[in-house]
Amino acid sequence: MMKCALVTGGSNGIGRAVSLGIAKLGYHVVINFRSNTEEAEKTLSMVRDAGGSGELLRFDVANRLEVESVLGGWIDANADNTIDVLVNNAGITRDNLLLWMKTEEWEDVINTDLNGFFYVTRVVLKGMLVRRFGRIVNVASLSGLKGVAGQTNYSAAKAGVIGATRSLAQEVAKKNITVNAVAPGFIHTEMTKNFNEKDFKQIIPMQRFGTPEEVAEVVCFLSSEKSSYITGEVISVTGGLY
Repeated sequence: MMKCALVTGGSNGIGRAVSLGIAKLGYHVVINFRSNTEEAEKTLSMVRDAGGSGELLRFDVANRLEVESVLGGWIDANADNTIDVLVNNAGITRDNLLLWMKTEEWEDVINTDLNGFFYVTRVVLKGMLVRRFGRIVNVASLSGLKGVAGQTNYSAAKAGVIGATRSLAQEVAKKNITVNAVAPGFIHTEMTKNFNEKDFKQIIPMQRFGTPEEVAEVVCFLSSEKSSYITGEVISVTGGLY
C-alpha cells in the first residue's frame, strides 16, 4: 500500500514546488496537469531526482465528467493506494474590468478555480471519510481576501474557495480530516511573470515577491501530522500585504 498525495495543477510554479515538498514527506505524488505535458514531465523528473516517487495524471479540473472518469478511474484502479493528501492548486486568471469582462472570462475562471475544487474534492473525499483520515489544502489567494481591481472573477472564485474551506472543515473534522487554505500574494509564477516587481514591491511590506517554495512550505506543514489540530484556517503568504 502506498500513501499518495494528489496535487492539481502540479506542472509548474506553486504546484511544482508543492509536489517536490510533499514527496519529501514520503508520499507518492500524483501530479495532475491539463495541457503542458513537457512541464509536467519535468516536475515528475525533479521529484524522482530528489529521491521521491510519483506519476502524472492528466485531466481538466473544470470538466466534471473528466474528473469523475479519469480521477475516479485512477482511484478505482488503485484500491490499495490511498490519497491521504489533496492539494487543490489548479487555477487560472482572465483579468479584465467587470464592465468589459467577457462571459467566457468569468466562466473559465469560476469553472477552474471554484468548480474544480468541488469536482476534485468530492471524488477524493469519499476515501478519506472511509479511512477517517485526510489532509486537504486549498490554494486560494490574497485576491479572495481583499479583492483586486480587474480580478472580479478571480477574487470571487478564490473567496468562494475560502468559504468552502471553512464550511467543509466543520463537516469532516470529526473524521480526522483537516481542511485549510493558503492565500498567496505576489509570488514568482507564470501568473506574475509580466508584472513589474519594482512597481508592486512598494506596496509589499517585505518589498519583494515571494517564491513558490515559500508557499509550498506552508502547504506541506498543513499536509503533515504537525498540523493535526489546525482546520478551517486560511494562512496568508503575502510578505505582510493585506
